[in-house]
Amino acid sequence: MSGTQGRGTRRGRRPGESGTRSAILTAARKLFAEQGYDSASIRDIASAAGVDPALVHHYYGSKDSLFAAAMRLPNLPELVGGALAANPSAASDGRLGELLVRTIIRIWEDKTLQRTAIGLLRSALTHERAGAMLRDFVRGAILARVADRIDAPDRELRVSLVASQVVGLLMTRYILRMEPIASLDGEELVRAAGPTLQRYISGDLAGPPPA
Repeated sequence: MSGTQGRGTRRGRRPGESGTRSAILTAARKLFAEQGYDSASIRDIASAAGVDPALVHHYYGSKDSLFAAAMRLPNLPELVGGALAANPSAASDGRLGELLVRTIIRIWEDKTLQRTAIGLLRSALTHERAGAMLRDFVRGAILARVADRIDAPDRELRVSLVASQVVGLLMTRYILRMEPIASLDGEELVRAAGPTLQRYISGDLAGPPPA
C-alpha cells in the first residue's frame, strides 16, 4: 500500500451519521445567517461542513428541505407564552408592550438561537419558505399570545400593528444593523419601543403613545 494513499480531502460519508447531520446543520445556519437563502449554496454549505455535497442531498434531499431543518426555531411560542404567563398582571397595568419587546429581544439574543433566528429573518425577504416560517412564528408566538389579552372590537388590527412593529424592530436591529438601534442596550430598547406596542395593544390608535 502506498504511503500517500488516503491523503487529501476526504470524500463521501463521514463516520457517524449524527455527527455529519449536525455538522451540515451548523454550517447551514451559519451561511444562511450570513448570506440568506439565495446566496448560500449547497456546495458552500458542504465545504463549510467538511463533507461532499452529495451527502447534503443524501441527508436532506433539497436545499429547501435543508433550510427548513436548519431554520427551525424550537419552542418559541412556548417561550413567549411562558414569559407572558409568568407576568399575568402585565396586561392590566400597561406593561404588556414592554414585556413583549423584552421577551423577543431576549430570544433573538440567545446565543443558541441567534444564528438560526437571523438566518430566518434575513431569508424571509426573498424566500417563500422562510417567509412562511417567519409568519408562523409571528402568528404563534406573538399574535395568538397577545390577541387573547386584547378586549376591543379592533383586536385584529391591533395585533397586526404589534406584529409589524416587532418585525420592523428585528429587521432594523439585526439585519440592517441601523445605529443607534443596533447597539442600543436591550432595556433601553424596551423603554423606547414598549410604549408604542402598548398603544397598539390598549391605547388610542389615533392619539399619541401613553406617557
